[in-house]
Amino acid sequence: MRRSTVAVVVLMFGLAVTGQVIIGPGTATAARIVRIDDKSPTRSAVFIDSVAMGRTIQVDVLHPADSAARPSYYLLDGLDPGVGQSTWTNATDAEPFFADRRVNVVLPVGGQASYYTDWVQEDPRLGRYQWETFLTSELPPLIDAAFHGNGVNGIGGLSMGGMAAFTLAVRHPELYRAVAGYSACPDLGLASSAIMFSVANRGGNPMNMWGAPGNAEWAAHDPALLADRLRGKTIYLSTGTGLPGRHELEIKPQLPENVAFGGPIEAGVNACVLSFDQRLRGIGIAASIDHSVTGTHSWSYWQDTLHRSWPTLAPALGV
Repeated sequence: MRRSTVAVVVLMFGLAVTGQVIIGPGTATAARIVRIDDKSPTRSAVFIDSVAMGRTIQVDVLHPADSAARPSYYLLDGLDPGVGQSTWTNATDAEPFFADRRVNVVLPVGGQASYYTDWVQEDPRLGRYQWETFLTSELPPLIDAAFHGNGVNGIGGLSMGGMAAFTLAVRHPELYRAVAGYSACPDLGLASSAIMFSVANRGGNPMNMWGAPGNAEWAAHDPALLADRLRGKTIYLSTGTGLPGRHELEIKPQLPENVAFGGPIEAGVNACVLSFDQRLRGIGIAASIDHSVTGTHSWSYWQDTLHRSWPTLAPALGV
């Protein structure tokens, strides 16, 4: 079922009255909602004409059915995001888990190997990536207007998306009260080789993102170097050790666990998370580190940690 176009017109009028969305240095123009498809009373697919990205971007929103004000939790996907929907709704129970919680869960669709950042060059294979501008400037006022957001935000993600969540949090500390990473490495110095390889492995040119590792652009996006900007925020990080755990024994034909790759990847994430925690403690910033003695880099564990993270994140958002 599609919402009335009248609602979208009213929304756009409200945005015009309150001001334009700033999408880049010296540029003032408005992104706009093209349409909203209601999948259920508590799930909607939102299609946004993004000026920054130069195309229409789909964002799924899990939301309460009523019109009372609530915060928003932006939840990012991994290196290979879902097609047509976020993998969070395809591979986990995120939709029923949040069904009775008073929060908008905002799930961008797409962005393969993007690291949800603004690339310095358009990529011949991956296209025009201006995800940071979209997520931090264009999207929040539209979500708040269409889904009764109260201006309180948190951000999280798994793997690539978790790294990006910390990058966005240190670059826009005023925007988020809480940040979460599920099997994510928020230290670009430790992860640079893996980042470059992952982009190239998906057909992109990693030099088009921030240029060569170690330059000023990388430093300007590195949560480890900018960790002091996390002060005062609620921080959650989860990691396993890479050792097989209970989920490797399950039969899941849709998204089976991959011990051959998921084990070593998670072992690397584990070392990074422990190092990042030391970095935070060294400057007097507390974080909730959810460390499991087993667990690979796979969706069943991210579902578990999504559940375990919520009692930490919810109070920061006022839920």
